[in-house]
Amino acid sequence: MSDQIEDLKTEDISSVERTPPIPSELPILPLRDTVLFPNSFMPLAVARESSVRLIDDAIGNGKLIAVFTQHDAAVEEPHQADLYAVGTATHIHKMFKLPDGSLRLIVQGLARVQMRQVLSTHPYLRARVDAVAEGTVEADRLEIDALARNIRTNFQQVVSLSPLLSDDLQTLAMNIAEPGRLADFIASNLTTISAAVKQEVLETLDIRGRMDKLNRILIKELEVLELGSKIQSQVQSEVGKNQREYFLREQIKAIQKELGEGDDQTKEVEDLAEKIEAAGMPEPAKKEALRELDRLSKMPPAAAEYTVSRTYLDWLVGLPWVKRTNEVIDLPHTKQVLDADHSGLEKAKDRILEYLAVRKLNPDVKGPILCFVGPPGVGKTSLARSIAEALGRKFVRVSLGGMRDEAEIRGHRRTYIGALPGQIIQGLRRAESKNPVFILDEIDKLGSDFRGDPSSALLEVLDPEQNNTFRDHYLDVPFDLSEVLFITTANVLDPIPPPLRDRMEVLEIAGYTEEEKLKIATEHLVDKQVKNHGLTLEQLIFTPASLHQVIRGYTREAGVRNLEREIGAICRKAARRRAEGNEKALKVTPDLVIDMLGAPKFLDEEMEERTKDPGVAIGLAWTPAGGEVLFIEASRMAGAGSLTLTGQLGDVMKESARAALSWLRTHAREYGINPEFFKSAELHVHVPSGAIPKDGPSAGVTMAAAMASILTRRSVRGDMAMTGEITLSGRVLPVGGIKEKVLAARRVGINEVILPKQNAKNVNEDLTPELRQGLTVHLVSTIDEVLALALQPASSDKPPITKRKDAKLTGRVASSRHGVARA
Repeated sequence: MSDQIEDLKTEDISSVERTPPIPSELPILPLRDTVLFPNSFMPLAVARESSVRLIDDAIGNGKLIAVFTQHDAAVEEPHQADLYAVGTATHIHKMFKLPDGSLRLIVQGLARVQMRQVLSTHPYLRARVDAVAEGTVEADRLEIDALARNIRTNFQQVVSLSPLLSDDLQTLAMNIAEPGRLADFIASNLTTISAAVKQEVLETLDIRGRMDKLNRILIKELEVLELGSKIQSQVQSEVGKNQREYFLREQIKAIQKELGEGDDQTKEVEDLAEKIEAAGMPEPAKKEALRELDRLSKMPPAAAEYTVSRTYLDWLVGLPWVKRTNEVIDLPHTKQVLDADHSGLEKAKDRILEYLAVRKLNPDVKGPILCFVGPPGVGKTSLARSIAEALGRKFVRVSLGGMRDEAEIRGHRRTYIGALPGQIIQGLRRAESKNPVFILDEIDKLGSDFRGDPSSALLEVLDPEQNNTFRDHYLDVPFDLSEVLFITTANVLDPIPPPLRDRMEVLEIAGYTEEEKLKIATEHLVDKQVKNHGLTLEQLIFTPASLHQVIRGYTREAGVRNLEREIGAICRKAARRRAEGNEKALKVTPDLVIDMLGAPKFLDEEMEERTKDPGVAIGLAWTPAGGEVLFIEASRMAGAGSLTLTGQLGDVMKESARAALSWLRTHAREYGINPEFFKSAELHVHVPSGAIPKDGPSAGVTMAAAMASILTRRSVRGDMAMTGEITLSGRVLPVGGIKEKVLAARRVGINEVILPKQNAKNVNEDLTPELRQGLTVHLVSTIDEVLALALQPASSDKPPITKRKDAKLTGRVASSRHGVARA
């Protein structure tokens, strides 16, 4: 914008444009601490709502406005009495709109005008103005020429002494022949004089009087600038004196050194030397520390590098090079601590106990890099804290969620202002131990951008073969991380890069069963929330039935965070009752839960009601928050042979639907389906909850069952759910998330599930005895077996549904495709 203004100024000086006629009525733009002169260009910032409206109207109506300076810049809504009487008629050359709604203008003053009468004040000022005629120069021509010459000379001197004025102004002033325009030009460009003084020049209509007033102003400015130049010379001489004193002080320091007398800097250097010796650094780090200390001792405290060097040495001596936490490996005690803090999570607990057992036999063994993977709220972070407590080690936690800068892990190099080590080194300094339990939380939430990839920086940190020589960019010396027990947490493994995933031992932590949630609530959550709300267990009593009601009706999650919130909500309402004077002990029952928390958020759907009509099958899906039950609906209609898929399905899920249809068309005769049905019919497969994206191959068997149901007019059993990937040859392939899917089925009251035969190991290892209680698992390897189990008989008579007390892994008899396996 400044370049455009300079071009406009040059154009204005070189060619005198003819002033257009000034209308008698103009909108009034008030200015704060700014005076616009005729024939000059100026940038203006407009932010008032009324002023923005004024400019918008003026742009479409000739671009002519009148600007008047305010007496007091603090007045927000000025009226005629708040403005000077003389202003300038102005033409708007350019307008720029900013994102915040304000405007930037480039305007040109045209002529002096005087405000006579305000016509309106809303939405902005509008007034009747008169153009003001300037005096003539013919009567005092010689005197005016002399004044013009003095003004030019004084202005040149002011420009040469002032650092705020451009040297080009001298040339521009020399090219102005008209005395009135010369005076206006110079007054407009003097940035050091006040708006009130400029307004006096603007209101002086007599050209001789205006030039005389401007000449006095220039003389005063010249005196001030010459005095400032004199003061600057004195300051420079004072600086020379200070440098001389500096050299003398350095000589005094040298004399004190010869005499054995020290100063503060010498004592500081000696203290640092003692700390370096006591830190127990390895040889490379000690060598670097001593080299930096030698630089520091030769550096004046006032130097900019002094603080940088001192901070670096503070970090080196503050790290736990040899400090360790003495751990006592007591396996029974460790197991007791882990069991007291967490219910379930047996795999993770067993892995920790195995590590401690090996460490007890071989203290030099390197610690594992464990990765706890599971839905939110299942206790991954708190389990790591319990591990640190059980081992007697310090605990450090760093959240990696949203981290995008590689320097957050490795640190910044010391060349940057405000550089610091990375989070790994900072965490060890906070722990004051070189063998803490170090948790890297939310490792699946790491990002990357132009600043680097933090996950790549973690490759060295989480590799036991490399991290014994970890080199932070800030320290630039190796540090041994091999004694740190690193534990990472994640909700899903997919976002973690394969090289990083390969360095970690993954322990999957599935969601909790209702029984486990009830145990956690009874042993941990109720006691915690009751105490947090100022109550006691005698004042507020939770019954098992009430907790079951909260678990089933108000939370549907893999973890227990929402369960804890709902228990806290009940405690708050109980606390309010006591605060209002009801001192009676409160026993929480299922009915009271509904009274306090409102209607249940989750109602158990009637599965058999949903599946009573052909074409609806119940599937099982895995989500980062745990397992979910999935309904898949199929419909047949007349058409030209097409398959419609809806429900926001991903590509893999769509391919599963096409594979299921192709298999059914291939085996249509075996199920009493007309092989030519697809020529005159269309199939529509829909997965409800259309706002939620869905993908994956595990719904293949469910889609096949839904299509077979609608084509054979045989309903799918409503007490059975299924999962598994299918192939064109009719095979059922294994899928993941078995425990989460079975938990989802149990939550809605389904006690029979169809699983791929190759997932038998997951059933045996992942499903606890409590989860298997009353559960029937059918292991299948072909689609034929799925349909034989899932489809109701063709007749209306349905066989009774048998309830089993113990879980069974069922199959066909020996004469069928596979044998029978039982739990």
